[in-house]
Amino acid sequence: MSNTPKVAVVILNWNGMKYLQQFLPSVLASTWPNLDIVMGDNASTDGSVAMVKSLYPSIKIIENADNYGFTGGYNRVLEQVEADYFILLNSDVEVQPGWIEPVIAMMEADPQVAAAAPKIRSYAQKDSFEHAGAAGGFIDSFGYPFCRGRMFYQIEQDHGQYDQSGEVFWASGASLFIKKHCWDEAGGFDDRFFAHMEEIDLCWRLKNLGYKIMYCAESTIFHVGGGTLNTENPFKTYLNFRNNLLLLKKNLPFGRATFVIGMRFMLDLMALLRFLSEGKRKDAWAVSRAHQNFVRNLFKRSPQVCRSGKPHIKKLADGTSHENGHAKPDNHRSLTGMFNGSIVAEFFVRKKTKFTDLPAERFFK
Repeated sequence: MSNTPKVAVVILNWNGMKYLQQFLPSVLASTWPNLDIVMGDNASTDGSVAMVKSLYPSIKIIENADNYGFTGGYNRVLEQVEADYFILLNSDVEVQPGWIEPVIAMMEADPQVAAAAPKIRSYAQKDSFEHAGAAGGFIDSFGYPFCRGRMFYQIEQDHGQYDQSGEVFWASGASLFIKKHCWDEAGGFDDRFFAHMEEIDLCWRLKNLGYKIMYCAESTIFHVGGGTLNTENPFKTYLNFRNNLLLLKKNLPFGRATFVIGMRFMLDLMALLRFLSEGKRKDAWAVSRAHQNFVRNLFKRSPQVCRSGKPHIKKLADGTSHENGHAKPDNHRSLTGMFNGSIVAEFFVRKKTKFTDLPAERFFK
């Protein structure tokens, strides 16, 4: 066991007693020999902390003073966890006993790999992929994320078409494997995101530091999805639009970011008008509020949680990572997993609704 990396499965909870009761037994059945299971709690009021203490005394519990969201909650909890690898696992996920082994083996084999995710299928429809990650995350030139097995609202059944492991652009936060030293080097999550797209931001920053993000087809988990904010929630609409703009500003070179964000403002206006035409006034207002917040905070410094005294990276006001005070040159940026074009045009205009419909030569290698 001394040569076996220490792995900590860390589940962030906020009033999730139902999911904890349902899915913790599968996590406890994991067969990795050097394993800690930790529950971080964002000031729950449903008795879930007392339940876990009573029924699962082997689980370490770290309690936050308030609900800091997905980003702030994990930042504060992981400061207090010691392991070689963190697995950030949603509470609404069912795992299988050997789910950890193939992912860690892949990451151990290549020091350039910083983060990875397993195949994610739907808990409700076991033969279908799940929205939040599916068979690996990708992104287009305008910042629209998509997955193998899920493009926009179109979700595929799993027929083994994506059983090849490999490099992707982002790994899902529903089950994010990450090396601790890479988490520390990147500075963890950006608190401003609160929830939604924070894992894409983290993975993009890691890629800009020269690391790889991987998809491991040999491990499968089953995700309920929508356990925190359902798809009709205007706050989720706000976060998705605001966070996507923030993602682009932080991670693209300045000139490219200026162009892409300008394009996105126009595309977002079209989305706002569509919401109005469908009678979804709260969603339309959420898009407007997202733009207002982004512009208002354009030059503000990101509030960062202090990390146990290991400041590997200096950060500029936009959160961009710099080493020794100097920006990483563009040739260090990895674009593997980015589609060179518009996924909106491919999906809605050219009717290419599956990942396999997209021209392979349009992806950066």
